[in-house]
Amino acid sequence: MKKIFILFCLSFFLFAQAQEYSSSNIHSHNDYASPLPFYGAYSNEAGVIEADVFLVNNELFVAHTSKEIGPNNTLKNFYLEPLSLKLKNLGSKAYPSNKPLILMIDIKSDADSTLKLIAQQLKNYPDIIINKNIKVVISGNRPNPAQWTSYPEFIYFDGRLNENYTPEQLARVEMISEDLHELTIWNGKGVLTQADLEKIQSAIKKVHNQNKKIRFWATQDNVNTWMTLMNLKVDFIGTDNVAELTHFINNLKNNFYQNTEFHQAYAPKNVAAFAKKKPKNVILLIGDGMGLTQIYSGYTANKGQLSLFNIPTQGLSITKASDSYITDSAAGATAMATGHKTNNRFISVDENGKPLELITQQLAKKNYKTAIISAGNITDATPAAFYAHQPERSYSEPIAYDFLSNPSDILIGGGQKEFKSRKDGKDLSKVLIEKGYTFSDKFSSLDTIKNTRFIVLEDAAVVSMKDGRGDFLTKSLAKATSTFAKTKNPFFIMAEGAQIDYGGHRNNVEYVVREMLDFDKLVGQAMEFVDKNPETLLIVTADHETGGLSLIDGSIEKGYVHGSFSTNDHTAVPVPVFAYGAGAQNFMGVYQNTEIYTKILEALSIK
Repeated sequence: MKKIFILFCLSFFLFAQAQEYSSSNIHSHNDYASPLPFYGAYSNEAGVIEADVFLVNNELFVAHTSKEIGPNNTLKNFYLEPLSLKLKNLGSKAYPSNKPLILMIDIKSDADSTLKLIAQQLKNYPDIIINKNIKVVISGNRPNPAQWTSYPEFIYFDGRLNENYTPEQLARVEMISEDLHELTIWNGKGVLTQADLEKIQSAIKKVHNQNKKIRFWATQDNVNTWMTLMNLKVDFIGTDNVAELTHFINNLKNNFYQNTEFHQAYAPKNVAAFAKKKPKNVILLIGDGMGLTQIYSGYTANKGQLSLFNIPTQGLSITKASDSYITDSAAGATAMATGHKTNNRFISVDENGKPLELITQQLAKKNYKTAIISAGNITDATPAAFYAHQPERSYSEPIAYDFLSNPSDILIGGGQKEFKSRKDGKDLSKVLIEKGYTFSDKFSSLDTIKNTRFIVLEDAAVVSMKDGRGDFLTKSLAKATSTFAKTKNPFFIMAEGAQIDYGGHRNNVEYVVREMLDFDKLVGQAMEFVDKNPETLLIVTADHETGGLSLIDGSIEKGYVHGSFSTNDHTAVPVPVFAYGAGAQNFMGVYQNTEIYTKILEALSIK
């Protein structure tokens, strides 16, 4: 119980750390140089909007250098007027969400004369200076701190790390800023040296001990820098890309996951015995959307353990479809089920729509028992490719109807309505029962089924792991193998971890990792079965990668990962192939996904 409590606390702490940043921590640096000065940062509710200001001919101009000054780019035109207009409908708010706003004015000209005009102009905007959610902070060329109290109370100042302030002066300091180059020559790539890290931590601690917030200027503007500064508890993160940083922060919740449920990876027991064996049975496990990064995220979250990584034989599968550089599940699964490339969206038909012979059909002719299992809808593209022939993956009812012509002995997944509550009024369950099947729409009935030919379809049983799917996949595989053991026939089982793909499409790291870890439990169970039944060949692969997932932070020791997605769709990268058991050596190398089909039949000596 104590261990569970500690894990919960660790999870909560890391989750809170990842979530505590918002757009209020964004400092829009050089805002006037953006495509939409003020408006771009304001629309993203940036915490700090910075404007560099020059005093020229009794007017305040916004520019970084005097050469950039234009006749219309005044502080009033670029910032004071637009902000005042935004405030008219917000009452006492600075933003619609009620987040605070700091308008930082970085003085590039003489401090005293420029600040006097700034204060004078601001008095014409009472909606700004009396708004409790807005503060005007002076940076750059600032008056001597001894003079700060002579300026209106609505003026605050940007302090410096090595300046000493009286309590009265410190009360006028809104934040303390420092040039990061004064503490490190770090270029934003990789990690800080220990010495530089300690200097930066000391600076942050000094500022926080004064109950002030800190920012650094001259920082690199990239994800690694943002993450490093956040991990160091820097209060304001400077950027010239406000929209990009806002998106990054807003997605921290979806991109961070701390695992709290760990499983023991299965270790191979009988590898030496496989070399002399010829496979009789085949188990094909497909992690839909599972690329190497998804696998490694599971390895990291499970604290450096993964059954999949204990499989000694690996290869790479090239997933390109006939009509596209990037495959979908229909074309990807068709390649493995038929040995032919086809167009995206096509289910086991060629580019002209002609049905292709399925591996399940070929094996049935050789007296093989076959099973198709999915942690998703059984009429979805991947499982469908092993029993259906359709020119469109969304034809779920015709796909289900095809099962009558190309039946497997066992079918387990979701999708009962495509069989029982169809738009055409046909009840396929009755037809299948007449053919000798047991049909159930309750997964809880699985253990009670005695028939060697059965179908169990229940949508409620194939929810996500987060929503409570539990041991659906491992129970289903165990039922299939134990059922086939009674028949004495050789068998082929395809089981799909469907929802790794769902997590990738949703760009949700927790979803991906939890589904990956569940799939790995299935892999471990299958490996154990192979060790006990050495005439079995296990292949583990994917139809494609989903999400373009990269890992930007993580800890194997603590079991957390922080990812980033480049797309909410599939990518073209080759996917890993792992093979275990008799005939596994044939799956080494780099090859087209169609070769998985070919290599299985070659291992079984079937032409």
